Amino acid sequence: MGHVDLQHVTYSLPDDRRLLDDVSFRVGDGARAALVGANGAGKTTLLTIVSGDRQPDTGSVVRSGGLGVMRQFVGSLRDRSTVRDLLVSVAPPAVRAAAEKVERAELALMETDDEPTQLRYAHALAEWGDAGGYEAEVLWDVCTTEALGLAFTTARWREVTTLSGGEQKRLALEALLRGPDEVLLLDEPDNYLDVPAKRWLEEQLRTTAKTVLYVSHDRELLAATATSVVTVELGAAGNSVWVHGGGFAAYHQARRARFERLEELRRRWDEEHDKLKALVLRLRQKAAYNDGMAGAYQAACTRLERFEQAGPPQALPLQQDVQMRLAGGRTGKRAVVCEALELTDLTAPFDVEIWYGERVAVLGPNGSGKSHFLRLLAAGGSDPEPDQRPVEDLVIAPVAHHGRARLGARVRPGWFAQTHEHPELVGRTLLDILWRGDEHRDGLGREQAARVLDRYELAVAAEQPFETLSGGQQARLQILLLELSGATLLLLDEPTDNLDLVSAEALEEGLAGFAGTVVAVTHDRWFARSFDRYLVFGADGLVAESDEPVWDTAVSGVNIP
Repeated sequence: MGHVDLQHVTYSLPDDRRLLDDVSFRVGDGARAALVGANGAGKTTLLTIVSGDRQPDTGSVVRSGGLGVMRQFVGSLRDRSTVRDLLVSVAPPAVRAAAEKVERAELALMETDDEPTQLRYAHALAEWGDAGGYEAEVLWDVCTTEALGLAFTTARWREVTTLSGGEQKRLALEALLRGPDEVLLLDEPDNYLDVPAKRWLEEQLRTTAKTVLYVSHDRELLAATATSVVTVELGAAGNSVWVHGGGFAAYHQARRARFERLEELRRRWDEEHDKLKALVLRLRQKAAYNDGMAGAYQAACTRLERFEQAGPPQALPLQQDVQMRLAGGRTGKRAVVCEALELTDLTAPFDVEIWYGERVAVLGPNGSGKSHFLRLLAAGGSDPEPDQRPVEDLVIAPVAHHGRARLGARVRPGWFAQTHEHPELVGRTLLDILWRGDEHRDGLGREQAARVLDRYELAVAAEQPFETLSGGQQARLQILLLELSGATLLLLDEPTDNLDLVSAEALEEGLAGFAGTVVAVTHDRWFARSFDRYLVFGADGLVAESDEPVWDTAVSGVNIP
């Protein structure tokens, strides 16, 4: 078994701003601790300190047991690495080191096939065996079979770019959960997973004997798996943590009670402080004309000095207050009409009408065509009118299809997707992005831009370039740009994936007040409950409507209204 113990850890950013201040918590043997907090608060940084990738300024980190780490970028790998490379990257250190030696020896042998090089290759293979490499390959065969439906010998040289984000995540999770490491650090393990895969992950976390510290924003997964919740709380002089020793079901109530308790302690301290200052003032006035009161006056001064030296109780953590004011506008009654629409090689023909003001969630497994459907609508449909083009300067890849998808009168799509690349924003600060505007939205004055960023809890990052923001901060900025753009049809592809808990709830509130139509692809079961109806894409290619969320991989059994 293993555990993780942090004591009085502090960490400062390169510009000397204190990010983490006096962080202490323990994850005991076999515990499942969820790490939550605002986007950009330092959750990923904290994981890298635990893993040893970063060194804290002060404090100590103690771990027992082997450590397995899944980093946040798994699921969005876009390089030339292979399935084998991904599996090696989450293997124990001895296996990783032996794999690197074998790879170097193989490359050398390709260039020079002489006896010394052959001997070095043979030695590397021996080290590979001693490190447990062949046993690891047996394990990897199980992992690729479960995650990809392929034997390791078939999948090993396949590039990870040919895998979906969910397949990348599932493969890494299979290796870590089945592997020998007793302690796992998982940075957003549920991102990119469809609901059946999330349910699989929940079951694995519930039943594993490993100690797990993980970052997640999925409220259903947190409720199903966390034995404790570690919250990174915002502070003016650096962020600290608070540990809720129970599950997520009681988390919000416990957090409210904590804030009420801290407020009450501060109120009592302030009252006592005022009383002591008033006593000192009264005794000073009396001592001025009565020498017999001098001793009482000095005692009161000493008491006040000691009270102030002890200091006030813990300061109330800064609370997030994200406010999304999505406006929208009136459009034709039929916002979206699809007639015999067939997404090539993905779906059978289907019809659907989406009316102005509706909230429609698009559900289904990965690879069933949901994002293609949204992308087709984002481009304005099959044959868009000029005023139905998207409200952003996006190059939208064509979606092969038969049949027709069209948007209603005055419908302007605004498209959000976590996988968007934004080269037009790279290198620009948030203030600059808002100040300049574009052809779809007016530029804002510096003061107005600062106020808008403050509503989205982005004021602290106002001078940062876009690419340096956390995934959640980038997501909030993209939603802000949609707010300013005048879109009347919001097309949201996994909008809550990188949003922290408060931001996800703020998005739900913002959508509730949006005067337009919303179509959202989501695997967030909590978020999906707020929608009016559901369009379910099945693994069998069938598309059907439902009044209730349907998370199975096939549409069979769905009642079509």
